[in-house]
Amino acid sequence: MELGVSTFGMQGPGPDGEIPTARQVLDRTVRLARLADEVGLDLFAAGEHHRLDMAISSPAVVLAAIAAATQRIRLTSATTLIGTLDPVRVYEDFATLDLLSGGRAELIMGRASFIESFQLFGRDLDDSDDLFIEGLELFQQLNGAPIVSWRGRFRSPLDAAEIAPRAEGALPVWVGVGGTPSSAERAGRMGLPMALAILGGPERFIPFAAMHRAAAVRAGHAPPAVAVAGLGFLADDGTEARALHEPLYVAQWRRGLRNRMAGFEVTHEQYAYEAGPRGGLYVGSPREVAAKLRLQHTWFGSSRTLVSLDIAGMPEARLRRSIELLGTEVAPLVRDLGVPKTRK
Repeated sequence: MELGVSTFGMQGPGPDGEIPTARQVLDRTVRLARLADEVGLDLFAAGEHHRLDMAISSPAVVLAAIAAATQRIRLTSATTLIGTLDPVRVYEDFATLDLLSGGRAELIMGRASFIESFQLFGRDLDDSDDLFIEGLELFQQLNGAPIVSWRGRFRSPLDAAEIAPRAEGALPVWVGVGGTPSSAERAGRMGLPMALAILGGPERFIPFAAMHRAAAVRAGHAPPAVAVAGLGFLADDGTEARALHEPLYVAQWRRGLRNRMAGFEVTHEQYAYEAGPRGGLYVGSPREVAAKLRLQHTWFGSSRTLVSLDIAGMPEARLRRSIELLGTEVAPLVRDLGVPKTRK
């Protein structure tokens, strides 16, 4: 199994109430990515949001800085909002990243967990599904040929347009899927690997993996890879990990950073379940987290896991130790699980 770390550049308050600046968050992001590379993790992912409480709005720029500070770790968005961005610009940005990093760039394409990008980039939220489909289809055409002619509904036409620079090969593209079964089926029809974003109750996503593979086979594709992604935190002792993580996790939900539900509360019982063996949080000791990854592999056939350590207020030293444990202790326990081919 491939293991990686993801971040959205969370800017929530720390224990002293101080909110780190965007520069501080981005500097820390590069340091953590360098450590992930050093401890042998496979992937570092930067998410895209357009909010004042998250510092990363341009994953390609952040990943380019990380490329200069790392040697081998692959670099991906998590996710790229292809429905509200210009696919040509996205391709050129990630092709440039690919060249700068020596062929390490990937993308996870998604619609959006927040809606700010629609207004910012002049898109109609009612068209979100059609925008995503058209953007993804155009990106795949750009990814496959240096000269492209294209007509669509939302973007001006391309007539024998030269698309440059070119990546070292076809950029690996995954489709990010949240709670919509049709999205899993669509990714399968396109023959694209799927990254399941699991914020809670992972067993409800088991049918998504079956739908994804079945749709791929019906469309004449080999069954694509499945990745899972969720929030997590590791410590040498599992009880300590949960004790450190729970109050910060509860406070983050209370602030509505994930879903904007006023007054939403996470109970201790809910947290205990999600941090437990069958829950969606990768929180605990290395052996506990590895056991959860192996169980999820039986559920989804997953061959990649991305752990987001985004939690406002966690000291950097604790985050560093979490990454060290993921790379040096969890990885050896799950490496024998299937690994996808991500580069043509």
